[in-house]
Amino acid sequence: MPRFLSARPDTRLIPFPWDTPLADWPDHHLVALPRGISRHVVRFIRVGDEVYAAKEVIEHLAVHEYRLLQDLARIDTPAVEAVAVVTDRHDRVGERLDSILLTRHLRFALPYRTLFASGVRPETVGRLIDAMVVLLVRLHLVGFLWGDVSLSNTLFRRDAGEFAAYLVDAETGELQPSLSAGQREHDLHVARINLFGEFLDLQAGGLLDPALDPHTLVDQIEARYRDLWSELTDAEEFDESQMHRIDSRVRRLNALGFDVAELDITTDIDGTSVRIQPKVVDPGHHSRRLLRLTGLDTEENQARRLLNDLDSFRARTDQQGADESVVAHQWLMECFEPVVRTVPQHLLGKRDAAQVYHEFLDHRWYLSEAAGAEVSLADAARGYVAEVLPRLPNEAVPEESLEIVQSEPPAGHSP
Repeated sequence: MPRFLSARPDTRLIPFPWDTPLADWPDHHLVALPRGISRHVVRFIRVGDEVYAAKEVIEHLAVHEYRLLQDLARIDTPAVEAVAVVTDRHDRVGERLDSILLTRHLRFALPYRTLFASGVRPETVGRLIDAMVVLLVRLHLVGFLWGDVSLSNTLFRRDAGEFAAYLVDAETGELQPSLSAGQREHDLHVARINLFGEFLDLQAGGLLDPALDPHTLVDQIEARYRDLWSELTDAEEFDESQMHRIDSRVRRLNALGFDVAELDITTDIDGTSVRIQPKVVDPGHHSRRLLRLTGLDTEENQARRLLNDLDSFRARTDQQGADESVVAHQWLMECFEPVVRTVPQHLLGKRDAAQVYHEFLDHRWYLSEAAGAEVSLADAARGYVAEVLPRLPNEAVPEESLEIVQSEPPAGHSP
């Protein structure tokens, strides 16, 4: 009887033919889905309403990858979800079989060859490269040394006009507290070799646009990686009159799809060094966090902007080690509420409080950029209320209009 290593065992797996090599499994257990190139036997199996990817591999590698994928899931890193490892497999004559790693099929995600087989324009290849680079940077930020960076070990999911990349093979990976520059360079070197070979293979098969050169593509990947890593991790040094540059840095990071988790400030005789550590968070995270900290119930993008300002406030007031809820209360009393109270009664219908503060932050940033120095909260608030808010349309629905809308039936319906 095989053994199942799983955090949440699925008893429906027990009847499957574990005494048969995966390559010989009968078709009625399998699902025909696109598979990437792999050195191991990989099949998709249906378990009730679920579809799992099954990979046959020696036991210690299967267990290593299973635990590593679980660790990556705990720190919210884009990778396939580990389900189980099936060990102690033997065939009908008692010969030992390799273990099987089961991962949950990532819906709507495709291997790169499937995407290229249907024809990929040069600009689409650029978006795939960007997704690959973002994945590699995110893995390096959490201390993951991939060891086998390649398109074959990546799945791509369409994300509006872009792509999101997911780690699909962590067999050679290691998770460490942090990576050295040499370790990151090793992954980049492996990436250049593997991706160059994959692009050459696509070119030989007539799947790569003739306008694209494999050598240029791998150069682009390396250059984009270095640019993104620098934007995310480099420290900036400036004096106290230029603290508005924190907001500029946060804006650039947000535009790259990264959210700011911390602002570490170190002060010395030469000025102030700001190091920003990005963290990509799940949908709804910002509004939940802001509500928990301040009681403000806002839209997600509003919450993200307000939380960024809260983190900047923590850095400005040198409270990196202070309790988050205490700092949030101070920010509410010293920043958010004074700005909102600046709005006179006759302008309250222009914007809700969170939107007022969001637009105020924009206005303050523009003023500071123009002045080359940070404009005070009070001056920026007065300027926003006097120059911006009066020109905006009134978006609040008067109570009498609301009563009419609620009392009248929709057109074409009888009361």
